[in-house]
Amino acid sequence: MNKAPHSDTAANPCPSRPQALITWLMSVAVLVFAIVVVGGITRLTESGLSITEWKPITGTLPPLNEASWLSEFEKYKQIPEYTEINGPAGMTLAEFKFIYFWEWVHRLLGRVIGLAFALPLAWFWIKQAIPSGYKPRLLALLALGGLQGTIGWWMVSSGLSARTDVSHYRLAVHLLTALTILGGLVWTALDLKELTKNPSAKPARITGFTGSILAILFIQLLFGAWVAGLNAGYVANTWPLMNDRFYPDGVDTANGAFYALVNDPYLTHFVHRWWAWVAVIALILMARRVKKAGVRGASAAIHSAFGIQMLLGIATVMTGVNIVLAVSHQAVGALLVAATVWGAHVLGRDTA
Repeated sequence: MNKAPHSDTAANPCPSRPQALITWLMSVAVLVFAIVVVGGITRLTESGLSITEWKPITGTLPPLNEASWLSEFEKYKQIPEYTEINGPAGMTLAEFKFIYFWEWVHRLLGRVIGLAFALPLAWFWIKQAIPSGYKPRLLALLALGGLQGTIGWWMVSSGLSARTDVSHYRLAVHLLTALTILGGLVWTALDLKELTKNPSAKPARITGFTGSILAILFIQLLFGAWVAGLNAGYVANTWPLMNDRFYPDGVDTANGAFYALVNDPYLTHFVHRWWAWVAVIALILMARRVKKAGVRGASAAIHSAFGIQMLLGIATVMTGVNIVLAVSHQAVGALLVAATVWGAHVLGRDTA
């Protein structure tokens, strides 16, 4: 007698388990998308340093009375952002409550995501509903999510003593880790979708071509994070030229070209602006291959995401970083990651 392909689903009489896993993973992906959007709001409203302590359990609840609010406000008054910027500007308790709200929502979403991933994972594990070979990957995503919480506090702590904002390096790590988690969730869900069609389906792999596309997009996202962390979006509000010049005035290379590349707001803005076209060409090439592979939906998603993203980026610059446009730019950036992962999965599946 021929044996069925070895997998937990083959031994489990319930064939719907992979679909349940897909629904769970995509639900968590939606939550990750939401926290990326809220993270953008938190950054643009300068809310990220409003909560000066990390209390994973007791910090779940916001201040519930006036005395607690005053206590939190007093803690905030000790950091440079208040003593050098918001204090002299006359920040009121009501204004503090506004920025505190966004940081609290951001942290609360992080806790919700952790529970939304960990608890169902434990349940699926106990029920032996996880297909063979997927447990290590799901544990890796769990670990990466836990690490992300630590990275978030590491980022915040950089702005609590010697500076008035967070390190743009740490901000980039925080954002890119979130987008990596989003990509991992989508990729795993797509692998499981193939498993529902064919119990012997192998996971897709990253090819040399798709790896190159992802690397190009990574560079664009990295510079986007640096632009955000350095407030570099404000240095020019014209497009395509930067203050009437192709290469902007004001680039400080006193500490060397590489230092300027990763620290100067004019140069990071310039690179983010023009590397975008490299990313567009790469994504067009990917989308064409995806379409040839017969998955028009993924091709359309890639085209739509980078097209809207470009328009939002230009509009954000030309409006002097309008908050709605800037947050939308970050949100569509996350959708672009998901669309690109979908395309990479299609091409990796064809060669698996």
